[in-house]
Amino acid sequence: MTRTAGAPPLTLLYVPADRPDRVAKALASAADAVLVDLEDAVAPSRKGEARENAGRILARPAGPGADVGRPAGAIQVRINHRSTPWHADDVALLGSLPAGIGVRVPKVESAGEVRELAEALPGRALHLLVESALGVERAFELAAASPQVASIGLGEADLRSDLRVSDDAGLTWARSRVVVAARAAGLAPPVMSAYTNVRDLDGLAASCLVGRRLGFSGRTAIHPGQLGTIRAAFLPSAAEVAAAREVLDRVRGAAAEGVGAVALEDGTFLDVAMVERARWVVGLGEG
Repeated sequence: MTRTAGAPPLTLLYVPADRPDRVAKALASAADAVLVDLEDAVAPSRKGEARENAGRILARPAGPGADVGRPAGAIQVRINHRSTPWHADDVALLGSLPAGIGVRVPKVESAGEVRELAEALPGRALHLLVESALGVERAFELAAASPQVASIGLGEADLRSDLRVSDDAGLTWARSRVVVAARAAGLAPPVMSAYTNVRDLDGLAASCLVGRRLGFSGRTAIHPGQLGTIRAAFLPSAAEVAAAREVLDRVRGAAAEGVGAVALEDGTFLDVAMVERARWVVGLGEG
């Protein structure tokens, strides 16, 4: 079951564009968004074939009853980096696709390249991936580089290599940096990078909970079998939604009675930040 229109995506499924059979399955899957990959998942010798597949499949009209099976806004195409020989053709392909299809931009390090891509693809949503130490240092600058930037996140495999770290502890600061940059730029919370061991669902769940505590909201997946675990980890529990509704009910009741200070049953006094958080939790739970 996918999220309702306008709700933040919790599950985003990568699929290699050189496998049209898998693309079709991904588009019909329960993922909130499908990430059609022209980059890391595709061998250099198959880049042209992958691009042709993506163009043929995604050029179909998107909407109720269409062959694509989902709205264009729930589809992104990850292109190759500007330093590669495939980048220009990838950008040309995006320019020919329905306007709602977003572009996932790897290895971003400068605001200039973001603005350049925005000019080449006017009006198209840009989803930035930070995959180096320099990109992390410039996270807010990147997030705020263009009104077309719709999200910013980490590409953790390349970032681990660049930082020379061997486990998640070495990524904690970079993860928090991107969460703060997204919020400061007025963007939605970032989604986590993919968990590469597709059989380790317990490890995936534990990792998702760590990310959720840091401020992430959702995660990319590389296998459909990961979607349910990701969704369960990032959706608020029934108890959390009930507690959030209590906060909102108490605030509404106090406003109606002309009372300024409001306290919950456990003695916790409410402030504006808690109310905003409660609205977010309820919205997430109902989406």
